[in-house]
Formats: sequence, structure tokens, C-alpha cells
Amino acid sequence: MRRFRGEDVRRTGSGNIGATNVARSSFALGILTLLLDALKGFGAVLLTRELFPEKPILPVVAALFAIIGHMYPLWLRFRGGKGVATALGSFALLAPKSVLVAIAIFATIVFVSRYVSLASMVVVILFPALVWSLDWNRSNWQSIDLMAIASILILAKHQGNIRRLRTGTESRFRFKRG
Repeated sequence: MRRFRGEDVRRTGSGNIGATNVARSSFALGILTLLLDALKGFGAVLLTRELFPEKPILPVVAALFAIIGHMYPLWLRFRGGKGVATALGSFALLAPKSVLVAIAIFATIVFVSRYVSLASMVVVILFPALVWSLDWNRSNWQSIDLMAIASILILAKHQGNIRRLRTGTESRFRFKRG
């Protein structure tokens, strides 16, 4: 965002580098951030799948590491995003039916409550069960376990949001053009 608007996203809103915080200042840049973060996970899974087609667990490991790398980047002193968009991109290749259902659940919760954090947390909590029920033919217990670990890590990054939701101080999402 600094390149486009002269602002450091870490100094605005929640201070998070993720799409939701960027979208609070610029909806278009928020969408771009979402797409780039998702592409990071998608690319990690796709590359690993192509390089190691005989090892189906490795793309799931790559997804987990892409998410962790997004959440704790060395170059930002381990203060990255919450991993939701990177997980979306990663899991789109690994569990496409589950991702589509998760997007529908996410959109419904955001539409009704306008809390992106609440929608994110509900989806990550439900995601392993969605994979088990909708994408079992593409997964196994090891894959679901790794996706559950990713979900737990993402949920842990939302501790501040949980606290603010409980106290009624969490910001509701409002679309801002620009």
C-alpha cells in the first residue's frame, strides 16, 4: 500500500498486513492483497504437486509452510498476516469443494454480521470437518491433520479479534472505494 498511497498498512487500522486491513483504506488494494496472498499459497501447492507427483502429502506440507511463512515472515520481524487468504489459495487445489462451501459460509457471516474476523474463525474451525465430509476422495487423515494444524494456527492469530468480539469493540467491516 505504501507504493500506491504512501501509507504503511502496519500503521493504519489494525496494523495487520492482511487484505481486510488494507481494504479498510482501499477496497481495490484489499482485493489485490487478497489475490496475491491466495496466489502465494496456490503457487506453493501447485509447484510442489508438479515437482513431487508421487508424494501426495507434500503439497499439504507446502500449504502449511506457506501459511506459516505468511503469518511469521522473517523480513517483517515475524509479524505477518493471519493466514486466511494464503490458506484459501493453498486449499483451493487440495480441497476445492470444501473451499467453495467455506467461501459461502464466510460470505454469509460477513454479510449478516460485517465481522470478517468472525467469519474467518468460523470457517477455519469448520474447515477440517468440511474436508473430511466433502473432499475425502482427495484427502487422507494426514492431510486433514495438517489442515487442522493450519486452522489452529490461524485461529491462534485471531486472539485479539476474539477478545474484541467478546468486549464488543471489534470493528465491523465497511467497504471503502478507492
